[in-house]
Amino acid sequence: MIRFENVGMRYGAGPEILRDITFTLAPGSFHFLTGPSGAGKSSLLRLLYLAYRPSRGLIHIFDKDLATTPREKLPILRRKIGVVFQDFRLLDHLSAFDNVALPLRISGVSEKQVQKYVSELLDWVGLTHHINAKPRTLSGGQKQRVAIARAIISRPKLLLADEPTGNVDDEMGVRLMYLFQELNKHGTTVLIATHSQHLIDHFGHPVMHIEDGTLEVPASASGLKRYQSMEESV
Repeated sequence: MIRFENVGMRYGAGPEILRDITFTLAPGSFHFLTGPSGAGKSSLLRLLYLAYRPSRGLIHIFDKDLATTPREKLPILRRKIGVVFQDFRLLDHLSAFDNVALPLRISGVSEKQVQKYVSELLDWVGLTHHINAKPRTLSGGQKQRVAIARAIISRPKLLLADEPTGNVDDEMGVRLMYLFQELNKHGTTVLIATHSQHLIDHFGHPVMHIEDGTLEVPASASGLKRYQSMEESV
């Protein structure tokens, strides 16, 4: 699914934010990404959702070498990726329903199916009574849930989430994690950046840790074992 080999990244002429990043994510795997603020988590996610190209190294996503993939082909790859941003990036002129429906409509899904799928998902994340609300009338936690629903509505091959439970209470956070796990069971590869040790301990998925721009293997023996078994299965 994803392979990084000695990847470095810098913004402009500045110092490298990421250095010698090497890892593989197997299809259908589920990982947490941790690290202190400023360590490089968001920069790594930007590379993964193709917002930036690396300053050096090789990145392969969906069997494509990004170094040789023409820029005009990138939108096709991005449609296979669902992203939950920390700042939500909802369209203010659209209702919660229409924000979530957007990926389906772009893909040409029938309006009957759009109505069914979007309504069911908004009900699952507890937004049935806010289905027609515009983002400016929603709380931070409600916006977060709309953003998550939009990211997963089309069942992407890869889901990237940057602190997806940061604006909701613990109960809703766990509920959303079960939603991610259900998506993962259907084949989606999931990578979630989080500071929540509670979620990491509760769900027990392998942990990738970034510290000062470099990637570390899981700290615990059990986490390392799960991580290595996934590496060996590729």
